[in-house]
Amino acid sequence: MNKSSSFLSKKEIMDAAEQTLRRFGPDKTSVTDVAKLLGVSHGTLYRHFPSKAALREAVTERWLEEQIVAPLTGIVDATTGNALAQLRIYIARLIELKVHYAEQDSEMFKMYADVTAEAAGLVQTHIQRIIDQMSILIGRGVQQKQIDPGAEAGALARSIFYATARFHHPAHAYEWHSASIKQEFEQLWTLLERGFAVTDH
Repeated sequence: MNKSSSFLSKKEIMDAAEQTLRRFGPDKTSVTDVAKLLGVSHGTLYRHFPSKAALREAVTERWLEEQIVAPLTGIVDATTGNALAQLRIYIARLIELKVHYAEQDSEMFKMYADVTAEAAGLVQTHIQRIIDQMSILIGRGVQQKQIDPGAEAGALARSIFYATARFHHPAHAYEWHSASIKQEFEQLWTLLERGFAVTDH
């Protein structure tokens, strides 16, 4: 492929980078590999991304948005129904997505795990997106008198996110094959729900 550098977009670079990462893996992929696939010099890519790390972060950010946040947004956008149940569905879906990609898209998941350790700002933005969406569901739960109004939605969302981190944080991926992992999540969720759910409405 020969691409005029003047018409090369960030999307095209990220598409090529993602393709190359899946082929060679995040550790072995270089900016030169991506440039070869696009038919341009590696210097051309540096005009869009100042470093390999910046390119990796951009690809990871897009992957997280499209593969994790977008499916979860559908749950939040369902404005009718039991908000407490939707909150549990949201967390369960977050876990399901992480487990799925750890198994089925291992190269991209590995890059995500690596970037998690290297790019604090990107990771915090991703976490905040999830917490904000959970906060919306919690707010609805309060309105429906299913969730204790004494808890501030953002604080409760953050607490739930970190309380369940073992089941969705990439650092714990090695535990996800445990035969008891699903049961352990159900037990944890039961305990958490007892702490914030209204039981006498």
